[in-house]
Amino acid sequence: MPVNWLGRLNPRRHLAAAIGWSVLAVVALASLAAANLAAVRAEAVARADTERLLVQFAAQVRHALMMNLQMRLAIVQTTAAQIAASGDRGEQALRRHLDAVQTQFPEFAWLGVADADGRVVAATGDLLRGQSVATRSWFVAARQAPFLGDVHDAMLLAQDLPQGADGQPLRFVDAAAPIADGPGAIAGVVGGHLSWAWIDQLQAGLLQGLDTRRTLELLLANGDGVVLAGPPGWVGRNLTASEDAGEAGLYLIGSHASAHDQAPDLRWRVVVRQSADVALQPARALHRTVFTTVLLAGLLAAVLAMYVTRALVRRLEALAEQAAAVRRGARSQIAVPAGDDEVQRIGTALAELVAHLQQEKAALAALNAELDARVAERGARIERMAEEARHAAVTRERLRLARDLHDTLAHSLMALLTQIRLVRKLKDRLPAQELAAELERAEAVAASGLAEARAAITQMRHGSVRENGLAAALRELLARFGERTGMDATLHAAGRGADLADERAETLYRIVEEALRNVERHARAGAVQVVVEEVPADDAPDARRLRLTVQDDGVGFDPAAPFPGHYGLPGMREQAALVGATLQMHSAPGQGCTLTLELAL
Repeated sequence: MPVNWLGRLNPRRHLAAAIGWSVLAVVALASLAAANLAAVRAEAVARADTERLLVQFAAQVRHALMMNLQMRLAIVQTTAAQIAASGDRGEQALRRHLDAVQTQFPEFAWLGVADADGRVVAATGDLLRGQSVATRSWFVAARQAPFLGDVHDAMLLAQDLPQGADGQPLRFVDAAAPIADGPGAIAGVVGGHLSWAWIDQLQAGLLQGLDTRRTLELLLANGDGVVLAGPPGWVGRNLTASEDAGEAGLYLIGSHASAHDQAPDLRWRVVVRQSADVALQPARALHRTVFTTVLLAGLLAAVLAMYVTRALVRRLEALAEQAAAVRRGARSQIAVPAGDDEVQRIGTALAELVAHLQQEKAALAALNAELDARVAERGARIERMAEEARHAAVTRERLRLARDLHDTLAHSLMALLTQIRLVRKLKDRLPAQELAAELERAEAVAASGLAEARAAITQMRHGSVRENGLAAALRELLARFGERTGMDATLHAAGRGADLADERAETLYRIVEEALRNVERHARAGAVQVVVEEVPADDAPDARRLRLTVQDDGVGFDPAAPFPGHYGLPGMREQAALVGATLQMHSAPGQGCTLTLELAL
């Protein structure tokens, strides 16, 4: 086998091998040139983009740093203004001012108030209390205007302030503001020393807060170029002399310094840098990717060129024609080509696949027959279930008709029966006039019952709720109710519940209808209001519920009291349960009645 492959790769003996080697050589040279060109261009673009981004980062950090320092200076100015406005200049009052500021802003390591002569009359702690600071730069400068000093001025306090954990004096930034005592008069100065540890933490936080995944380093230098903060070994070095923050190309840098700050004494310069290896790694990786990709493409092209020129294409075409005939149904199997090469293996695989598909086809036919039998069985079962569902629907309709008949005809017949019994018992003792009146009332009760029964039948036949929606049907119901009773009947409907037009809407309509009948017969009310609204569910704030309220201003009643022979309220509860709604009744004698229904949407 190795000898055979070597023979096939010999360009002197095979045209396909010669074409393949030629393509490979051309593509290899093109890939090398393209990779070098792309790498140079990509590295230049990446360097420029990174340096531009680092300058933006440096500007952001410096602006944020200056803003925080200006805010602390504003706090000192505010404290000075409060002391100037205060009538109490005693040491205790001044100490309370200073302690309150230091408690709220612990970055002030020291706060003090010096009088016009420079003597410290109050301070946080015992530091400098009673001593003169008349020669210190922050006091001298603050007599003229608010002052924000450089770190070098703060280091003059090393003789007065404690030392750090490493034995070196702690560093501070001075902030001071004058205490005005009238136009052109200075009563003293409020001075503060901002801890350098706070500034270090602020720099670290600002650097971490940059919206980037890059690994960055930050250097902070004063106006003379001396590094105040930075990576290990950089503090104290001078960037304006022979020091190079980029370290001879090992780092890409971006810096920002401005001469137009509101605090001209702080001419700080911020330098943000990133390792050049890390920043330019994508561009350098592009060089390898381009070279590898193009070279692999050349190899693939060379291999394809070898096989394209071979006569195997004819055998593959014959195999494709057999496959097309199988697809059309003209033949049921593939004839495996002779030989021991790729075409033969493809033919073998296709033949096995076709045989497998034939078996699957037979199995599928058997499965279809079985599924047809199951479908027939399920169809019969569904028909039985449909018959049971129709029976259940008939039963539910019977119950609804029973409730409607109770709400209309049963009430009227009961009233008519009572009237007839009364007339029969008192007919011999009643004058003719009163007897005629009683018979007239009995006739009115019978006519009212007949009208209610006809209205119920009409409502059942037309089904206006499903046709027009809940709100429209209720509006018609309240209009008829108001015309019949003379009561003030109003409807307020909003949300999805107003457009409800299904079985639930019809059930809600029936409940409202029964409630209005009870208002008409028992409440002696002057007004009734129906409200349909959409409210959030108690157990799931994202879910919504429909709330329907029927409220009257009638005489009210005790819902807990028994009412033998009356089935209106139990009927309403049964109807509400059929659609998964909850019904609540709130009433008391003399306080009207409120019926509330809630239903999940």
